[in-house]
Amino acid sequence: MEKYNKYSDDLKSTYGEKVYKIPINIPVTCPNRDGCVGTGGCIFCGEEGTGFESLSNDMSVKDQITKNIEHIAAKYAAKKYIAYFQNFSNTYLPIEKFKEYIEEAIVENIVEIAISTRPDCINEEYLVFLRKTADKHKVNITIELGLQTVNYKTLKKINRGHTLVEYIDAVLNIKKYGFKVCTHMILNLPWDDEEDAIEGAKIISALEIDYIKLHSLYLVKNTVLSEMYNRKEFEMISADDYKKRVIMFLEYLSPKIVIQRLISRAPKQNTTFVNWHTSWWKIRDEIEAEMERNGRYQGRMFDYLGGRAIREMKVK
Repeated sequence: MEKYNKYSDDLKSTYGEKVYKIPINIPVTCPNRDGCVGTGGCIFCGEEGTGFESLSNDMSVKDQITKNIEHIAAKYAAKKYIAYFQNFSNTYLPIEKFKEYIEEAIVENIVEIAISTRPDCINEEYLVFLRKTADKHKVNITIELGLQTVNYKTLKKINRGHTLVEYIDAVLNIKKYGFKVCTHMILNLPWDDEEDAIEGAKIISALEIDYIKLHSLYLVKNTVLSEMYNRKEFEMISADDYKKRVIMFLEYLSPKIVIQRLISRAPKQNTTFVNWHTSWWKIRDEIEAEMERNGRYQGRMFDYLGGRAIREMKVK
């Protein structure tokens, strides 16, 4: 029995075979960089965002898809793909340009489109277009929202440019149109503790989020947070403490939610710190082994919704 709800299993169940994500890089920025809601961006975000494995955004969307499919199909004999608009805030551009990029991604063997963005970049007009696109072309659409933490004080410290309410509002609006939601969380931000991790799992479960991506905080060179680390203004929690937080998070999380990732991946040459100088897959395997060894599993502590006090009421 699996100890948590794995993304690979979910994809096979949905599409009948293994499906591969293709990163797409378009020339967008972020409202927290260009002065719309802030400048400088999140203090952990580098100039290239998170698209370490992406092709240049000088290439068209179609060319990026074609080139990536050629590589993946030859290596894995893959037949189905997800077009993943990954880097920065992919709904933060004029609607007509957004339509152009999305429509260009709808090619043969693309069964899903995943769009990564910020909670404050969700707008009704864009959702209406995506609903029409999904219905017309028979593709699934998932919208990925970077939340990172539910602690409003930490959101301010990392210069996130939004609070928890924008995230809740975005989720409710996306769900109205029938799209799946993936939420990104960083479980070891310097100002968060175990209670923040647990509260994050509870809020995400109450909102009936579909997917979760858990990230271990890595420090990109020349970012504000990396410089703070170099000046010893904070310390990273240990790898063991990170594993402990992940397991606790999973235990409080609804068992229905699918886990896309347990830990980050980033190239060492770009970072000051990443994954305690250990391979990401080794930490993942250790988390799974710990859960197996001690009978821990996703949803074990999922008992707090639906009027818990009434269920446990003691009649005198």
